[in-house]
Amino acid sequence: MLNKPVVSVSWLRENLSKPNLVILDASTSFHAEKEDKGLIPGSIRIDFKKDFSDTSSEFPNTFPSKDLMNESARKLGIHEGSIVVVYDDKGIYTSPRIWWLFKTFGHKNVAVLDGGLPAWNSSDFEVVLEYKKVENEGDFEAELNENALKSYDEVVKNSLSQTGVLLDARSKGRFEGVDPEPRATLQSGSIPNSCSLAYTEVLANGHFKSEEDLKGVFSGLVNKNDSLIFSCGSGITACIILLAADLVLENEKTLFDGSWTEWAIKQNLTIETNG
Repeated sequence: MLNKPVVSVSWLRENLSKPNLVILDASTSFHAEKEDKGLIPGSIRIDFKKDFSDTSSEFPNTFPSKDLMNESARKLGIHEGSIVVVYDDKGIYTSPRIWWLFKTFGHKNVAVLDGGLPAWNSSDFEVVLEYKKVENEGDFEAELNENALKSYDEVVKNSLSQTGVLLDARSKGRFEGVDPEPRATLQSGSIPNSCSLAYTEVLANGHFKSEEDLKGVFSGLVNKNDSLIFSCGSGITACIILLAADLVLENEKTLFDGSWTEWAIKQNLTIETNG
């Protein structure tokens, strides 16, 4: 049983032989240079944009259905009793999104590898060049926690009532509307009455900051009894600051899955592009 939502590379190395351990590589690239970087032994490759997102949605990285979550998790050989550890090749980037999905669908034994593949490599631990092949399907059964998500309408109401604190993980420049969005059709800016907390503020050298430092990061933004809503551009980096908060705060935490992309489109904050 995992005690925390983050594990170290030393912990993972010591537990590689556990029969119920499932290691997921959630990197955005498919390791074209894996001969240089290698893979953590036992890793299973996942494509979170395809297997863990509703690809029929008009918004990117949309929360998957229960059926899709079940299908994708079972194909990975994940059982109710599996210990799931997720990593990526940037240190901490996409892995918290997969952690949050499993947690939201009721799987408690899931954690992110702190520092990811770079930390594993810098420790000179063994690497392999091929992903593990899944031989048997798992029996994963999703149980959705509906309270973990905030809809667009709920975020609109919260923007007016300010009953919860909305933390935006995008860069301060995008939040303030001075830097462009990566999606050229969207204006930059922020949801009224939200707060800026760039995801880089909770990280140091590809790792989460210490618990003491994380408490300092949140102290000026969050009070003890605040309910927290996390947002970003499309629901990925919001999970980084959500996980950071999970490490040090007891507050209620929810995700605005559509994030700025959904808000900007529905608020008509769009830009006409040629072609």
